[in-house]
Amino acid sequence: QVQLVESGGGLVQPGESLRLSCAASGILFSSYAMGWYRQAPGKQRELVAEIFRSGMTNYADSVKGRFTISRDNAKNTVYLQMNSLKPEDTAVYYCNVRFTSHWGKGTLVTVSS
Repeated sequence: QVQLVESGGGLVQPGESLRLSCAASGILFSSYAMGWYRQAPGKQRELVAEIFRSGMTNYADSVKGRFTISRDNAKNTVYLQMNSLKPEDTAVYYCNVRFTSHWGKGTLVTVSS
């Protein structure tokens, strides 16, 4: 059974940083692309960042230069380093095994002064 467990969310002020983690189990982690999505209140879920098996990454335009996705295949974990956070980054952040229906339950990030 595939499990994805996100952690690291919280309340921060604008300009601060957070690092999200997603621990995966039940899959051969190194064989899959992984992604971080987010869903803000009243909005559709959107892809924030993805990382492929090769290590190649893609980012939404809204987070380019501020967010960094990385993976540690030895720990079956994918990370999202979020810097220079803005109020519009407030959302529930979800981990996803790309191109599958496997999702975590999400972690809430709130950026507010």
